[in-house]
Amino acid sequence: MKFSVFQVSRKGGRLKNEDRMGYCYTRESGLFVLADGMGGHPEGEVAAQMALQTIAALYQREARPLLKDVKAFLNASVMAAHRQIMRYAGTKAMLDTPRTTVVAAVLQGSTAHWVHCGDSRLYVVRDGMLLTRTRDHSHAERPRPGGGPEPANRNLLLTCLGSPTPPLIDAAPPLQLRRGDRIMLCSDGVWGVLDDATIVHILSSGRPVSDAAPDLAEMALRKGGSHSDNVTLIALEWETPDSPGGERGVSTDSISDGVFASTIQAGMPSDNELDDLDEDAIERSIAEINEAIRRSAARKS
Repeated sequence: MKFSVFQVSRKGGRLKNEDRMGYCYTRESGLFVLADGMGGHPEGEVAAQMALQTIAALYQREARPLLKDVKAFLNASVMAAHRQIMRYAGTKAMLDTPRTTVVAAVLQGSTAHWVHCGDSRLYVVRDGMLLTRTRDHSHAERPRPGGGPEPANRNLLLTCLGSPTPPLIDAAPPLQLRRGDRIMLCSDGVWGVLDDATIVHILSSGRPVSDAAPDLAEMALRKGGSHSDNVTLIALEWETPDSPGGERGVSTDSISDGVFASTIQAGMPSDNELDDLDEDAIERSIAEINEAIRRSAARKS
């Protein structure tokens, strides 16, 4: 498995950066995650970090070196992240819960799978065109039968992790990757000020993602001005093992079965007592993932 990847996160005009992103990989599988802690609720950066931690911890335990059922893993691990955030709020007796959006993708074999909750997006660009992107869980992108008028509260989110109501998690159909496909995960600090046409144009400009990604971030910061939101994105290009220009990419072919590489921080950016994930909750989540895999296998047979 081989890919080129670049990630960037900037605070913009906000007092703090509540976005979190990172990626992990084994010899035969890769996980990419981005979370956007929600303003208007306490400790959004903690919710975003917990989402990344939980999903990455479960991935590390389950990708040996492949995930048995990627769709089941993604759904169950995102739900586990939601429960971790709720537990954190309960432990601190918080009147309002920390909340975050999330988008997560797994590349395995030559196939991409992804899920999202909220308005953190995933774009796929192929041959200079937008192949697909996620649809936000917001009033603005909610289907309106008959093409009715847009609601006044168009940017209001319909779901997120950390909300008292169970989150809505959308899973995309698996996508067979082709050499040169580009995938970007980003927060609304990017797409909120740059339209899809601009994003696709910059991503498919023919330059390496290590050049295109920072240009997108800088463009979003300039367009947002002094009140710019946090700007965060991960962009990657899928390559075949024998593709040229390998010095820029990550090749996992030489990684041993037991090796796990990650850019996701292990610790929490808050109280020391919560530096470690709840091991009992993690074990329950693994059991739920295995049960989801069992049910999925039973349906296929």
